[in-house]
Amino acid sequence: MISDNLAPTASPAVLDHQLEKSFPDLLQFDSTGEMEKSAVYQNVKSEVERILNAVVREDFAPENHAKPTAVSALAWNIERGNRFDGIVVALKNHELLKDKDLLLLTELDYGMARSGNRFVARELAKELKLNYAFAPVYIALQKGSGVESEVAAENTRSLHGLATFSKFPMRNAHAVALPNGKDKMFGKEKRLGYLRALIADIEHPGGDFRAVTVHLDAHSSRKHRHRQMKIVLDHLDTLPKLPTVIGGDWNTTTFNAQSANRAIAGYFRRVLMGVKKVSANHYPHPDRYFERGLFQELERRGYDYKNLNETGAGTLHYDMENAAYNTNLGDWVPRWCFPFIFWAAKQVGGKVSARLDWFAGKGIEVQGKPNTVGELFDAENLPLSDHDAITLDFKPLKS
Repeated sequence: MISDNLAPTASPAVLDHQLEKSFPDLLQFDSTGEMEKSAVYQNVKSEVERILNAVVREDFAPENHAKPTAVSALAWNIERGNRFDGIVVALKNHELLKDKDLLLLTELDYGMARSGNRFVARELAKELKLNYAFAPVYIALQKGSGVESEVAAENTRSLHGLATFSKFPMRNAHAVALPNGKDKMFGKEKRLGYLRALIADIEHPGGDFRAVTVHLDAHSSRKHRHRQMKIVLDHLDTLPKLPTVIGGDWNTTTFNAQSANRAIAGYFRRVLMGVKKVSANHYPHPDRYFERGLFQELERRGYDYKNLNETGAGTLHYDMENAAYNTNLGDWVPRWCFPFIFWAAKQVGGKVSARLDWFAGKGIEVQGKPNTVGELFDAENLPLSDHDAITLDFKPLKS
């Protein structure tokens, strides 16, 4: 059995705070450096760090008498949990998503108006009867970006994070902070915090293993995403050896999106390379060229990814007719770029797909075929997320 040897996790009460009283003053700053030097921030610093360093863990799974030898896993960026009811229905009933042993989920809100002020992770765990661990990554000083900023209600807890869910006992849950690729106080959506990797050891009947939920930075360079993954792998190397599965949204867009100017320059580079060529050979296959440093790092450390994913299947799909997506994009890409973006999209039928979501593993054996699961809609025919889900069955190998 796995023993607890790290600092204990806490109940949801650890995330209670009254930081919103300081939000108006904090919003006056346009850089993290400037903010951190201020008396305003120094007054709340300890509270901010307490919240961001917390990991909540609760058990809602009944005692499980099933003895599966393989682990059924799912990774999915659920876009805040905005379409919560539809997500629950899909995870309960969809043939390829239901009844999973392990869920590695990114983008889950707690107390954000855009997602109904739910504690998304906790409510999902209760609905699905799973154990869970939740790590906050940001304290949001505003309602969000793009269409999210227009929501009528006000935030309550103002937290955003990632979570791991399991049918079976979970131990040693903890999070590792990943450095930002862009100053989160610069721009229209201001936040305190860092993306994180959430790590937990799972006592599965098929063998104990380590689960790692990872969300890498979209507004960063390819080199920075590689650096973030390296930090995760370096940390895993310090832990007792266990079969390990890593999954989540790695934001392997192929772009350097640390700033609008860099993203635009990258866009024109891809136009010169040939829109159809890049759409077919690079966006769904970021490991071939643009993001290969990150994937080579995994392989150097003994992690397999090629056999754990549906090769060439995109998980995020840009549709030039999607008004909400274009509103969100307009928050950080100048409007004069849109005619060029639309022109490029038209060259490939108006839609472009990229592979952003991945599994990697060490000390595990893949069972069956990994899947990418798209076309997920709720009862109102609205997409459940801007990402497709990915699934994987595997066996932990005995050492």
